Amino acid sequence: MTAAPASPCVGIGWRQPHYETLLAERPALGFIEVHSENFFADGGITLAVLEAGRAAYDVSLHGVGLALGSAAGLDDAHLERLARLARRVQPRWVSDHACFARVGTGLHAADLLPIPFTDESLALMATHVQQVQERLGRPMLVENISAYVGWAGDTLAEPEFFNELTRRSGCGLLLDVNNLFVNARNAGLAPGDAAGEAMRWVDAIRPGSVGEIHLAGHCEQDDGLVIDDHGSRVRDEVWRVYEHTLQRLGPLPTLIEWDTAVPDLAVLLAEGQRARALHP
Repeated sequence: MTAAPASPCVGIGWRQPHYETLLAERPALGFIEVHSENFFADGGITLAVLEAGRAAYDVSLHGVGLALGSAAGLDDAHLERLARLARRVQPRWVSDHACFARVGTGLHAADLLPIPFTDESLALMATHVQQVQERLGRPMLVENISAYVGWAGDTLAEPEFFNELTRRSGCGLLLDVNNLFVNARNAGLAPGDAAGEAMRWVDAIRPGSVGEIHLAGHCEQDDGLVIDDHGSRVRDEVWRVYEHTLQRLGPLPTLIEWDTAVPDLAVLLAEGQRARALHP
């Protein structure tokens, strides 16, 4: 039994609660995404499950551990495991985040920490992205993150930073629309104004540089802090930003992320159907 085709290209994050159901039902999806680091082992049942998923769908490898913006440099062992996995499953995309995490010779924060938007930071990240791409033998995608603190002395606007990064390195942008909205809310904007600010961010990005879009849910704490927790349906304001993004940049492969309080597979598929319905 093979998976039914899905067009436009919309996928879902394939997480452990849905391994068995997805392989049994083979719903119509453009692709599935997994977190790269969960499949770094050389063998075993987890890797066998991924290979079964790859036989049915295109796969996107989305990482959280490269720490592309770390002044300490890349972890060669981590990069080699990623390259080995990519050779094995031949993914449609390989991606990671515009963040730092590594400090010194071995300390890793296990978090996506924000980078400064400066010329120095840009040069460092472009070098690291090029190193990754050379090891993989393919372009990668770099995702904008949700950030809860920032750096003093930024000299580049975030879209300008990504425009120049994609020009210099040849990578693509993985545009997380929810992260744009979350950051605008945490800057003190009301939901409607935050959606407008996120749209202006999209308007500033270079057409043709975006390779994929991420959509996810978020939550708001009692103190007003908005958290990108990937634990609920996509909010209406984020759907508005997504629709604007498609109108501005054209139809793009889109992923529904859901990583906490993972619901039934049918809920993710319904979110994917909503995304497909908005494609022009």
